[in-house]
Amino acid sequence: MEKTSETWVTAPERLVSTTRRDACVVHIYPTGPGMGTRYALADSPMVLGRGNDCDIRINDHSVSRRHARIQPGADGYYAVDLQSTNGTFVNDIPASICKLKDGDYLRVGNCIYRFLAGGNVEAEYHEEIYRLTIIDALTDIHNKRYLLEFLDRELSRSARYHRHLSLVMFDLDRFKAVNEELGHLGGDFTLREVAACVKGSIRKEELFARYGGEEFVIVLPETALESGILVAERLRQLIERHPFQYEGKKYPITISIGVSATNGETSLTPHDLIRQADEKLFNAKNTGRNRVVS
Repeated sequence: MEKTSETWVTAPERLVSTTRRDACVVHIYPTGPGMGTRYALADSPMVLGRGNDCDIRINDHSVSRRHARIQPGADGYYAVDLQSTNGTFVNDIPASICKLKDGDYLRVGNCIYRFLAGGNVEAEYHEEIYRLTIIDALTDIHNKRYLLEFLDRELSRSARYHRHLSLVMFDLDRFKAVNEELGHLGGDFTLREVAACVKGSIRKEELFARYGGEEFVIVLPETALESGILVAERLRQLIERHPFQYEGKKYPITISIGVSATNGETSLTPHDLIRQADEKLFNAKNTGRNRVVS
């Protein structure tokens, strides 16, 4: 049974009126009909949870009946965990009570919200909506839509100038077992952790994107196949050596990788190049996993 005791952060009445009240939270994950929904914050606390009496009702088994509260204070808004089962996180850091800053990510169970409280919340909101069209909210890297647009441009440039272009496609080995052992919250954590590991090694002219599920793609402009293979092998070793740990439990993660490439002499579509890499990835899975096939 969930505990019902709650902690309140209350501003003196004379100070409440000076606190900005044009802030909001935006639902950014999971994707679906609710994505982009904006909840305006005011002088009253807003409770998030699975219960019918909550201000933001979240129909997700990872969320407690009264999970968290966004509480106005003298100097802004605070996220307050209501002793939930799966915890409340601000920017992936556990938070029992945490002051929210403009742009912070508030995670409640499996759901993620973006807190907006800048000088022009309306402009920030529309910017966030555009961001949701090109960024994967869970991993904070580009999504499939943006990947296909970027790859189409780079393939056109490759064909026009006969430039090399490589594509690296990888997915997590035995990810279903990770979800079964750690739960879907642990699975989401693993995807974010893998993305963060790889993101730090990507150059600004390259593109790293989530293709779907546990599949990721890296586009390497001006890169021949041999160099693409070296990049893939470096990433394979990076993930294999990374110390994954969720709720105190350490566990290994490996990835299988397929690499495809073009020198611009053959006309290819984004789907052609991705399909070639996906076939190599399939071969890597079938020949033992945790390897690069090109």
